Amino acid sequence: MIWNPSEGINIGSFTIRYYSLMFVIAFGLGWYIMKRIFEKENEPIEKLDTLFIWTVVATLLGARLGHVFFYDWEYYRNNLLEILLPFKFSPNFEFTGFQGLASHGAAIAIIIAMYFYSRKVIKKPILWVLDRVVIPVASGAIFVRIGNFFNSEIVGKITDSPFGVRFVRDYYSTAEVVNITKISNVNDAYHALVTDQKYAALLEKVPAKHPAQLYEAFAYVFVFLILFFLYWRTKTAEKHGLLFGYFLILLWSVRFFVEYVKESQGGIEETFGLLSTGQWLSIPFILVGIYYLFVAEKPVDEL
Repeated sequence: MIWNPSEGINIGSFTIRYYSLMFVIAFGLGWYIMKRIFEKENEPIEKLDTLFIWTVVATLLGARLGHVFFYDWEYYRNNLLEILLPFKFSPNFEFTGFQGLASHGAAIAIIIAMYFYSRKVIKKPILWVLDRVVIPVASGAIFVRIGNFFNSEIVGKITDSPFGVRFVRDYYSTAEVVNITKISNVNDAYHALVTDQKYAALLEKVPAKHPAQLYEAFAYVFVFLILFFLYWRTKTAEKHGLLFGYFLILLWSVRFFVEYVKESQGGIEETFGLLSTGQWLSIPFILVGIYYLFVAEKPVDEL
């Protein structure tokens, strides 16, 4: 399969990028799920607006800082302005958007945000909040990985399996494809590379790789369904921390094992070796999840 999607949906001169659209769907669905949960728990819906805003900010800021510090600090330590600004200043000034988001950073930031939300807004234990917010977070993870697939990023290792995908935009950068085809419009240049027979030899060089993003998204569907079932059909949520523990174990175990077919993304693995950066960062989350399986219990006033 040759994968060469356009950047997004064109509406006149405006383009809705698929990656951004996936984030909108993730946050929108997450809001709806939490609304249903708040209604079930008889919590004021107006408190949901604060939760939504805090979660969006924590997700984006945490994911950005996670990428900076876990994966690419050697670069950003010398380019501090680029951490929170969507520009590249060297060697030439260029608008780049925010290139690089890390889910581990987002997870840490969301937990911190939920701590303050639990104390300042909803006035409930943080584990009560986390047990519920992990359900929309799990659903959101599905769409984020689909967005990565559209962006041809976080690709897998080379494979000869029938599931292999040839990520044209991963193999040839925008500068390379424009230089090869002499077509200034990037989307047109990629389209020509894929469809014009005179570039057949260049297209043939693109190797098939595991669509690791889709593997991960598919597995997250089951993580979401399991958490959804446990909350709505069982009494699991009555024990504070239990759903949160299941979430940490399930989601980060998926991440740990999918890393085996992903290309290296650099980061702390260059120092520690043996495992990938994503695997090293997933282990603490899994261990915390196991801890909560053993200590989760009903609050005293519910016994």
